[in-house]
Amino acid sequence: MKQLKEIHAHTLRNGIDFTKFLITKLIEIPNIPYAHRLLDLIPQPTVFHYNKLIQALSWHGPHHKCFAIYTRMRLNGCSPNQHSFTSLFAASATLNSPTQAEIVHAHLVKSGYEFDLYASTALVDMYGKLGRLACARQVFDKMPSKDLPTWNSLIAGYARNGDMEGALEVFDEMPVKNVVSWTAMISGYSQNGEYGKSLKLFMEMEKKKDVHPNEVTIASALPACSSLGAVEVGQRIERYARGRGYLKNLFVCNALLEMYAKCGRIDTAMGMFKEVGARRNLCSWNTMLMGLAVHGKCDEALELFHQMLGQGMAPDDVTFVGAILACTHGGGMVKKGREVFKSMEDKFSITPKLQHYGCMVDLLGRGGELEEAYNLIKNMPMEPDSVVWGSLLGACSFYNNVEVAEIAAGHLYRLEPWNPANYVILSNIYANTGRWDRVSKLRKMMKASQLTKAAGYSFIQQGTQVYKFVVDDTSHPMFHEIYSILNLLSSNMKKHHHQQDATLFQAISC
Repeated sequence: MKQLKEIHAHTLRNGIDFTKFLITKLIEIPNIPYAHRLLDLIPQPTVFHYNKLIQALSWHGPHHKCFAIYTRMRLNGCSPNQHSFTSLFAASATLNSPTQAEIVHAHLVKSGYEFDLYASTALVDMYGKLGRLACARQVFDKMPSKDLPTWNSLIAGYARNGDMEGALEVFDEMPVKNVVSWTAMISGYSQNGEYGKSLKLFMEMEKKKDVHPNEVTIASALPACSSLGAVEVGQRIERYARGRGYLKNLFVCNALLEMYAKCGRIDTAMGMFKEVGARRNLCSWNTMLMGLAVHGKCDEALELFHQMLGQGMAPDDVTFVGAILACTHGGGMVKKGREVFKSMEDKFSITPKLQHYGCMVDLLGRGGELEEAYNLIKNMPMEPDSVVWGSLLGACSFYNNVEVAEIAAGHLYRLEPWNPANYVILSNIYANTGRWDRVSKLRKMMKASQLTKAAGYSFIQQGTQVYKFVVDDTSHPMFHEIYSILNLLSSNMKKHHHQQDATLFQAISC
């Protein structure tokens, strides 16, 4: 910066025009206010000068200033070009301003750049980010020529807004696909909860000879492995990532860490956590903390929590979810959980959110403090949701507390009348306490409302495929062979169980 100031002073003393160079370098630093002041000193700035500043503001902000510079540019008689509009579209998307977007779009048409490839691609991208998919598609269809970024922008727009059918339609129509195209689809499926499709597409991509997964693809596919429990695929992805040197990327490391933690490979996750070492960010700490907490490793989780604080890493609201969960899954450490919850505001100025109250209700409920849990709900600063009331109802089932259970169930019937699980849990509490008349009444209510308990399902990985199945499933083409093996296993288990019972009976008789 000092050197640039010296160059600026030299140009002023000697009347040399170095403004183009100076503005470019100032934006690279970036020192946008200095570049802006320099622009103010130029008698007649060119479109290059204006575009550089608009572009810098669209990247770094404040984004609304892009339009002030653009207005000044037009008032000074300097005509914008396609690069001006490309940056303005990016700023409109960031500001989430459809009105501003439409104004700039109109200016693009009037300026004669409606069919410019780069400006039109930026326009498709902007409308996709704003959720205006019909507008994005309209611009796309009117374009006389399209390149790969154009197609990819439309796919990303559909995926971002949850329309994976639309994204797949565009993906299938593409004349040529690159790694960005595949990654947009894999990431889109994963972000929209369609993990099976995400992993299936990733495996299909692996077979391609002309395109290879990059760091972003890897980081997008691993969450699908986490959610499906496809640890073998995740391990294969790790081997590929290591071979390519992708573990230098922290996003890839954190995705692997999360995959192993969610799949129950806590020791492997801890190994990855240690391997990341000094590169750890808040996401790394939170993922490891949550993994330990969910798998009941309370002491290790809380030790990690204090280690994190000791190293000067500032916690966030996710950190405290993990810390309270550790107290919940570590044998009901109610007192410690209260301390952690209280420290959020007292020590770290973090206002507890709905999920923190939900975790505390779960902790208190499991610890038998049902009245305290109910009072916490009543005094929450926000409206409790179905998760909070569900935690209380679940806790009541541990202790067969009918009074509090009926209160929780009443709220749940209002919040999610379609959910049969709430009726089933309360019915079980009634049955456990001998209130059979109420059990009968609940069953009649369920029948009248046509509520049936949804069938549970599981995922199983076989080779490179992940299959979903339910009870008595016959969808698999080899279901006859599968049931034959299951019946054989069942018979052997029963035979083994009977042998154990006979041995035990002989031992008791002796």
